[in-house]
Amino acid sequence: MYLSYFLSIFVVSLASTLAVVATPIATLCNQYGYVTAADFGLNNNNWGESTASSGSQCTYLDYDSGNTISWHTSWTWEGDSSSVKSYANAGLLMAATRLSSITSMQSSWSWTYTGTNVVADVSYDAFISSSDSTTAAHDYEVMIWLAALGGAEPIGHGSPIASPSIDGVTWNLYKGTNTWTVFSFVATSEQTDFSGNILNFFTYLIDHEGLPSNHYLQTIQAGTEAFTGSGAWFTVSPYTLSMAT
Repeated sequence: MYLSYFLSIFVVSLASTLAVVATPIATLCNQYGYVTAADFGLNNNNWGESTASSGSQCTYLDYDSGNTISWHTSWTWEGDSSSVKSYANAGLLMAATRLSSITSMQSSWSWTYTGTNVVADVSYDAFISSSDSTTAAHDYEVMIWLAALGGAEPIGHGSPIASPSIDGVTWNLYKGTNTWTVFSFVATSEQTDFSGNILNFFTYLIDHEGLPSNHYLQTIQAGTEAFTGSGAWFTVSPYTLSMAT
């Protein structure tokens, strides 16, 4: 009798503890819901929702400390499977920094994805300008896709212009145009646990594709671009990025 009683108390206590752990620090469901966390700004960023026939997305901050953040995003989007609906992401809080001044950009993250008919990528996204002004137009965008799910394709998809090995992974490199030049490194196999020096990607483009080293890195973010799917659940635990100059 007493054993059953204490077991019942333990189960209730454990369930309560798990419920507390599972409670997010912040919930972002507005189109551009945003919160600062650790060294990052976490953004729900449903920037392309107008191309969806229906759907919604929310992003939840789970943990933040120092240069480490964990979050999860739930979404459902329908309509126009070739258009990005959102890019839930953690962006490094930084000032514009000349590429030639950066000595290291160590980063690591682990992520999982579930859902039905998910078309999405998991990626870094960086913007580079010739000026350090916060209002400067972008000249280059550099994406690093750790995964292309459900047939998602980058700008300039087709035949890659190169297939370099960087940070121990082989990538197909694509070049295309938005209103600026877009370089996209797409991993040839999914990288659900990635660790590397992101500076190596910029150095490759400087050495091989004419990216000017005197240009400024304005922002670098990491997250998921969602195209279409239902009941999608994207979890990042944890993510880190530290930039040294």
